[in-house]
Amino acid sequence: MAADGIEFASLLCSRLCHDLLSPVGALNNGIELLADEHDPEMRARCLDLLAESARASANKLKFFRLAFGAAGGFGDSVDTREVRAAIEGLFGGDRRIQVGWMVGDATLGKAAIKILLNLALIGGDALVRGGRLDVGVENGANSTEIVVRAEGPRIVLDPELRTALTGGTAQDALTPRASAAWLIWHVANERGGSVMISEPEDGVLLLGAALPTTG
Repeated sequence: MAADGIEFASLLCSRLCHDLLSPVGALNNGIELLADEHDPEMRARCLDLLAESARASANKLKFFRLAFGAAGGFGDSVDTREVRAAIEGLFGGDRRIQVGWMVGDATLGKAAIKILLNLALIGGDALVRGGRLDVGVENGANSTEIVVRAEGPRIVLDPELRTALTGGTAQDALTPRASAAWLIWHVANERGGSVMISEPEDGVLLLGAALPTTG
């Protein structure tokens, strides 16, 4: 692996560790509390917290495996039901974000899946007070178009992410926070595609990408 590839992999690993720290830390704290607690009611609450933290950890790992890893194994396409389950598991657990799914295809290519998942990750993270996240894909004669629509009472998109999404960030200037945004741009650019992003006006943020159809 080239040096720049190793550096980017380290940025993704840093992002993964950061996002997994909270639920894994909660698991550790819950186990410590359970060991010292003898009241049946409190033990039951500890077990509920442990189950919730374990579920959150598993959901994050499933999402990141598809978004950053070798999605779907060694085939050229990925089952979109698995992708939908990953997005709903990541954002739907605490009911802060309602997920809308408008993808009719049974499978999509790995590049489209990578872009879709990472756009959904950025859109969901921007909904700091919750809201709705709609994900859609349309396959035309010449391109595959991916759109993520985030709607909520407060939307915050870090300027660093916007810059990375539009290809304005050099790889040696990347941070772990912007690694997903840069990955979207890189995958799209490598395939002759484009990334689009709107200003978050009237409580709505639109993120999209278009990939030329190969055949």
